Amino acid sequence: MTAPDPLTEEELDELDELAGAATPGPWFVRSLDDTDAMSIVAVSTVPDTGLSERWPGFDHHDIVAATLVQQPRYVDAADERWDENAHFIAAARSSVPRLIAEIRRLRHLMETTNPTSGRTRN
Repeated sequence: MTAPDPLTEEELDELDELAGAATPGPWFVRSLDDTDAMSIVAVSTVPDTGLSERWPGFDHHDIVAATLVQQPRYVDAADERWDENAHFIAAARSSVPRLIAEIRRLRHLMETTNPTSGRTRN
């Protein structure tokens, strides 16, 4: 397996713009219920209460994504990784901007360090 091509500065800029335009974080995974008391796995701007609230007992304005909506069957990944997908989406909200910043920091460090001596260029 070959390593993927490094991200270009333009690609980093695009990711940074996408992250900046998205609903502010942090995001959280919430377990909710729908009208027929079947599970909803959602990504929300507010933490899970542990109460598995049924609609309308939760504010739909807090939900930014769903990885499982069973009734009616609107969202249901074939591999049944609803929880895993929700956790990834929620983590990405905070991690992607940090990863972009880290890539840029490391690139700057590489540009200012002489790779043969390990000393900073003047």
